[in-house]
Amino acid sequence: MNGEPDVLDEVPPELVRRVEAALAEEKVDDVRALLADLSATGQASILEQVADAERDKLVEILKRDLDPETLVELDEEVLEDVLDQLDSKDIAAAARALETDDAAAIIEELPEDERREVLAELPAQERADIESALACPEDTAGRLMQRSLVKVPDRWTVGEVIDHCREATDLPEDVYDIFVVDLAGRLRGSVPLGRMLRTKRPVPILDIVDPDIPSVPATADQAEVAHVFRDKNLVSCPVVDGQGRLQGVIMVDDVVDVIDEEAEEDLLKLGGVGIDDMHAPPVRTAQLRALWLTVNLATAVLASLVIGQFEHSIEKIVALAVLMPIVASMGGNAGTQTVTVAVRALATGQLTAANALRFIAKEAAVGGLNGVVFAIVMGIAVVAWYHDWRLGAVIGAAMICNLIAAALAGTLIPLGLQKFGVDPAVSSTVFLTTVTDVIGFLAFLGLATAFLL
Repeated sequence: MNGEPDVLDEVPPELVRRVEAALAEEKVDDVRALLADLSATGQASILEQVADAERDKLVEILKRDLDPETLVELDEEVLEDVLDQLDSKDIAAAARALETDDAAAIIEELPEDERREVLAELPAQERADIESALACPEDTAGRLMQRSLVKVPDRWTVGEVIDHCREATDLPEDVYDIFVVDLAGRLRGSVPLGRMLRTKRPVPILDIVDPDIPSVPATADQAEVAHVFRDKNLVSCPVVDGQGRLQGVIMVDDVVDVIDEEAEEDLLKLGGVGIDDMHAPPVRTAQLRALWLTVNLATAVLASLVIGQFEHSIEKIVALAVLMPIVASMGGNAGTQTVTVAVRALATGQLTAANALRFIAKEAAVGGLNGVVFAIVMGIAVVAWYHDWRLGAVIGAAMICNLIAAALAGTLIPLGLQKFGVDPAVSSTVFLTTVTDVIGFLAFLGLATAFLL
């Protein structure tokens, strides 16, 4: 297969070990040679995999030779560590080589004093663009967009646009669309580069412009921007202000990063982890995870209180203590499957008020079908184990109840949280676990108390 190797092929474990060995022996030339042919992503992977002490040595060796794009690829915790090793001139040099949105993302990580020093090192126009980006709220289109684009007046001809593109020195390296604006800077539409190059020079640019292109306001959330790119199959999208004036452009490569970030964020939140803390120190990691562990402890106590109400039944029939975790566990797993699908569907806009009832009904049906199947399996197993058909019937009935409850909770909890303005990815699993544990124990122990004692 032709093409560049991906980072997994580019940075095998053996290469990381060789870099660490060269750093330990202070063989600077060997370190430079090992990293010389790596891409920015490869360099970032090396920096993330070596220990903290080796990382500091590696940054000290690379310094001005560090590919600026490497900084963009780094995990946030590692980026802070690397920036601590660079002075303001080095960071400013990297910022000059990056697109405005990437430069702003890096400079934002600096303390206020150092941020001012870095901005002071930049040319006036680049400094103004980065400051404008930093003024936009995080995770919005204004922060995501690039200020460098091809913008032409609507009175020009195709020939004038081509001449401008040939002569201008400040155009972006990658151009997919030419954006056309009126005298006030309002967006009139865009022209794909290929269409323009196939058109005769005397033709007015307005004759070939597409006036119905989608655009997004600078205040739009980055998740909304990702939806627009996916739904419209865009490679670029203009960003406008409240008066429709063209402010910048968002490229598809930046949106791919947003999609990855949103998916990763949802996955981490479902696990009760707010951010990716792989590279954070142990104390900070413990602090980040403690909140939802505390909430989970409270819900676990609630489930224990339910069990405590049936202490007399458990004392008389010891088998209940052996079997009740099975019911709760099956409900928890079934509910997790449902809540994962629901949260992702809400995040991508596939689950809305229009189809919510159909989704709930479907998941309830799935829960009921699985409940019947596993009730039969577990009922037969319990009868063979304890030779008591009544106990088999009780655990089967409890399993059906809990799997249906899990399916309903897995849909209604995220929908309800979103209705009240709470991110369903953050707390759905905690509430779900409580519901499946409480319903599971209550159904099993309650039915056992009613029919076996």
